Amino acid sequence: MKWQDKKVLVTGSAGGIGRMLVGRLISLGAEVLSVDIASGNELGHQVDHIQVDLSREIPAQVCTFNPEVVFHLAATFERTEEAPGYWKTSFENNVLLSHRLLEALSLMPSLKVFVFASSYLVYDPEQYLNVPQVCYLRESDRIAPRNLVGLAKYFTERELNFIQHTEGRFRTVSARIFRVYGCGSRDVISRWIRSALQEEPIEVYGRNNRFDYIYADDVAEGLLRLAESSGACGVINLGFGVPRSIDDVVAILQSELGSLQVKDLPYDGPVEASCADMALFKNLTGWLPSISLEDGIHRIILYEKKRIGR
Repeated sequence: MKWQDKKVLVTGSAGGIGRMLVGRLISLGAEVLSVDIASGNELGHQVDHIQVDLSREIPAQVCTFNPEVVFHLAATFERTEEAPGYWKTSFENNVLLSHRLLEALSLMPSLKVFVFASSYLVYDPEQYLNVPQVCYLRESDRIAPRNLVGLAKYFTERELNFIQHTEGRFRTVSARIFRVYGCGSRDVISRWIRSALQEEPIEVYGRNNRFDYIYADDVAEGLLRLAESSGACGVINLGFGVPRSIDDVVAILQSELGSLQVKDLPYDGPVEASCADMALFKNLTGWLPSISLEDGIHRIILYEKKRIGR
């Protein structure tokens, strides 16, 4: 696929992945329409940005833009305990938002590819919680969404699957993304780095948990590769493919920063040991993410130091 002058719609474009994706598309010569509930100040003047809550309104400009490719990243997350009000928030900002967007776009003859940012949280957690060794999750593994985020993602996956099999006018891809971290993000690694640079202690628990950390730049590149690959369709994992523990993260931070105040908190929750099986992704795209956890953390530290003028 050639991106030069191709019309591309990106929702959730002001987030960590979205900013990287939009920047990459612009560098490739694409005409990008950016949509997010947040401002697009960090995206630059080259991008036509609409600040809007898509759960309330699908702007007419989205439809008249006639995109050929859509990257749908817009979503609402709740990473800790799910408050009662989040049930409604998740439905409106994830399930209903995605449905309305698809409803608005599905009749457009211009649309060729729809790439959706799903999550590994759709997999049955019994496969990777409190298990003796790391579980390399495959696309064919059991489904039992772990929380409301996973449930909302799976609902949209099923709607895309229905559209693909009943209409088939455009290709749909659901990228099941693993643990994302990156510059200017709210992920735990970025939060720890910001705390450490302010000489505040970082609060750590569950050091034995192991996750598949993937840097936001690699996620953006992976989504582009999926859009470019004509054989990519349906559910496809997107992770780094290497499990790393929270203890590893702390050790890297200590190595990078020299001194680090660590406050270990008691943890009696389940121990996670999850990782993406990236065989299908590699087979379809011929590419794998390359930014290691060490390199990613180093980049975030440089970004945060520059941000605060150090």
